[in-house]
Amino acid sequence: GTLLLDEISEMDVRLQAKLLRALQERMIDRVGGTKPVRVNIRIIATSNRDLLQAVKEGSFREDLLYRLNVLNLRLPSLRERPADIMALAQFFVRKYSDANGVPHRPVSEGAARVLRTHPWRGNVRELENTMHRAVLLAQGPDITEAAIRLPDGTRVDDAIAPQARGAASIAADSAAAAHRHMVGRTVADVERDLIIDTLGHCLGNRTHAATILGISIRTLRNKLKQYADEGVPVPAPQGDTRMSL
Repeated sequence: GTLLLDEISEMDVRLQAKLLRALQERMIDRVGGTKPVRVNIRIIATSNRDLLQAVKEGSFREDLLYRLNVLNLRLPSLRERPADIMALAQFFVRKYSDANGVPHRPVSEGAARVLRTHPWRGNVRELENTMHRAVLLAQGPDITEAAIRLPDGTRVDDAIAPQARGAASIAADSAAAAHRHMVGRTVADVERDLIIDTLGHCLGNRTHAATILGISIRTLRNKLKQYADEGVPVPAPQGDTRMSL
C-alpha cells in the first residue's frame, strides 16, 4: 500500500532511525509481535521545510533523506498560484455548508478580492479554516468580506499590509495573464506543453510522468514519438543524453 508521512521534517530523530531501517530492510516489528513482518509499501513524505538545511542543522538524518528522495515534487505555495484560490474557497464553502446544515452562499466580489490579495502564509489549511469560519459567520444571501476573518476575529482585509496586498495583486494579475495567453491556442498545443513540462519535472521518468498525467505509459510513449517526429525536443531520462522515448 501507500503510506503518507505528513511533515516528516518534524519526526523525532529516534523515529527517523526506525523508519530508515524499515525502508532498507522492508521489515517492521509489529506491536506485540514476536517476529519481524515483511511489508511492501510506497512512501509519500511531505515537508514545508528545506530538508537539506535540516540535515545541516542536525535535525534530520542525511541517510534517510537520500533514501526517501527518489522523486521530488515541489508544490508551490498558495500565494504562488492565486488562480486556485477561488476554486478552493468555493469548494470549502460547499463542504462546510453541508457539514453545518446551512444554505450554500456565493462568495461576493468584495470577499473574493480579499481572498485573492491575502498572502496565505498557512497555505491551503489556512484558507480552509478561513472559509469554514466564513460559512459560520456569514449573514444574508452572500459571504461578504465581513465574514472573512482571522482566528483572532480581525478582518482579513484589515490585516493585509499594503506591500503584501500589492504583491498579491501582481501575482493575481500574472495568473490572469497566463490564462489569457492560452486563448487562441489549440488543445493539442496545450496538451503537448503539459506533457513535456511534466516529463521535465519528473526528470524524464516516463512512468512517473504518465502517473501524474493520468494516462497509460503506452499513450505517453505514442505522444512522445509523435512530438519527436515533429521535431519537438523530448526530455531524456536523467543521466541519458539521448532523446529517449
